[in-house]
Amino acid sequence: MHHAPGDLNRVFFTTGGGEAVESAWKLAKQYFKLTGKPTKHKVISRQVAYHGTPHGALSITGVPDYRVPFEPLVPGTAKVPNTNAYRAPEHVAGDLEAFGRWAADQVEQAILAEGADSVAAVFVEPVQNAGGCLPPPPGYFERLRQICDRHDVLLVSDEVICAFGRIGATFACDSYGYVPDIITCAKGMTSGYSPIGAMITSDRLFEPFRSGTATFLHGYTFGGHPVSAAVALANLDIFEREGLNEHVRVQSPVFRATLEKLLDLPIVGDVRGEGFFFGVELVKDKVTKETFDAQECERLLRGFLSKALFDAGLYCRADDRGDPVVQLAPPLVAGPAEFDEIERILREVLTEAWAKL
Repeated sequence: MHHAPGDLNRVFFTTGGGEAVESAWKLAKQYFKLTGKPTKHKVISRQVAYHGTPHGALSITGVPDYRVPFEPLVPGTAKVPNTNAYRAPEHVAGDLEAFGRWAADQVEQAILAEGADSVAAVFVEPVQNAGGCLPPPPGYFERLRQICDRHDVLLVSDEVICAFGRIGATFACDSYGYVPDIITCAKGMTSGYSPIGAMITSDRLFEPFRSGTATFLHGYTFGGHPVSAAVALANLDIFEREGLNEHVRVQSPVFRATLEKLLDLPIVGDVRGEGFFFGVELVKDKVTKETFDAQECERLLRGFLSKALFDAGLYCRADDRGDPVVQLAPPLVAGPAEFDEIERILREVLTEAWAKL
């Protein structure tokens, strides 16, 4: 699996990202049952985080609007604050390291509040997608790994968005220097040309299944489909041959600097992200960071921005799962010419949006 970190050698194929998350929770529960800790079954995840829509994955998802129509969901999930530094609490605002410590400590507080004997896993994306490309503050993952180890809780790196080049590495956990117990991944493995997903686990989690009669009941009709598997292998060969990860790492600072030019617009509050994955947060007032209400979001994002950006030739996401953002994930072969075009279109359309308010 092209250089999974640590001893993550066991790959279970699924049909997509939500199913990979589903499989990870199932494995975490069964692992602890087989190793004499049967009460460890709960999951902690972050607010506004998207982890998929099957019942288990939806329970882990932290976007209330997605959950409400399907409640009651799977019991045993708790939510903690995410890593939106732009919206950091006042006492750690402006100090990224302090914010990182605070955000990681919220996970430990949740583990203790639920009871460590009942918590099986923490699910986090390296860079959180929903909420607008939220990178981890310095030291966050180092501290989170220590917390999980201290309480015998599995750390799941949900890389359905971040793996395979989006952040500039095959697996984004490598970029941030932590080794998870499980990686979930999907679409990037085939660059979206064919459906596939996977859960990659450490040898330690596989150990209880090596002897005796225990079976991990993991089956999806088209999981590991031979055509998708062939597409994935060919795609990963292209990554290596063309040096796509390195290209993203080299060009990412150029992309960031180009997008940061937009900070002179009154409607742009924050530009954040990593690799080729950036969000531009929109505000009503830059000084107070005042955001738009639900009606304004509806009028601004769905009523105007989505269509206007598309018509201007920019395929991106105007999103308000959290505060309103425009999210940008250009092709991994993009470069300065494309970045300039993205900035030009955003500048024109956001200027028009501000005039309409």
